[in-house]
Parts: sequence; C-alpha cells; structure tokens
Amino acid sequence: MIQRFVLLGEGYNDLYELFEIARSNQSRIHMLLRLDTKIDSKELSSLVVILRPVEPGKMMPLYLCLEGIHHPTIKPSERYRLFEKLSEELSKPIHRLEVKSSTAFEEKELYYQYLIGVLRMNRYLPPLQ
Repeated sequence: MIQRFVLLGEGYNDLYELFEIARSNQSRIHMLLRLDTKIDSKELSSLVVILRPVEPGKMMPLYLCLEGIHHPTIKPSERYRLFEKLSEELSKPIHRLEVKSSTAFEEKELYYQYLIGVLRMNRYLPPLQ
C-alpha cells in the first residue's frame, strides 16, 4: 500500500477544499488528524484528512493543510472551529499528535516520510503490505 501526502495550502479556500474532500468521501474516511508543532516561538497546527484506498487501488491519500492554523488551545481560531464542526458532522473524532515542524527537514519529502513513520508507529496508519 502506498501512503502519500497531498499538500493543500493554508488559506480558507484550501481548508474548504479539505472539508469538501472529507464530505464527498465520507465512506472512505480513515481518520481526522491535528498535528501540533512549534516553529520559532509560534505554536501551529496542521490539519489532515486520511482516506482509505479505493478498490482496487492501493494508495492511501493524506490530505494536508500544513502548519497554517494557530494551536487551538493557545489561540482559538475560526479555522479550527470549522474543523471541529466537520468532525461532529461526520461523527469522526479528531486525533492529535505533537510532531517536529517541516522546517526541521531540508526537503518536504523527508518530512512526509518522517510523518508517515510517526503515524505508523502510533498505529494511525496500517503497515505496508
């Protein structure tokens, strides 16, 4: 199975796209996820919608709005409230992890490999088969 991040932006339009992906693929939703990190002195969060692979496909997409939202317990935001509302609407809990920031890696692909390793280690993603 291939597990691949699909990067969206950090603005409202990107967030609305993330929500539409989740709503239109409700039967495929594996998990809603918030990744918390720190860049310089800013506490930020990334929002992720993880979908199960389509049949007969073997790709598990992870749609990501990267580090564009203030950490909700430090600075509440409308963007995160919308994600919580989506969670309630879909009856899916939001899982949370603290991770290194993307700035700690020279390339985005290395960061994505790190995140996939963390998600597998925490059993949020299935192992490769």
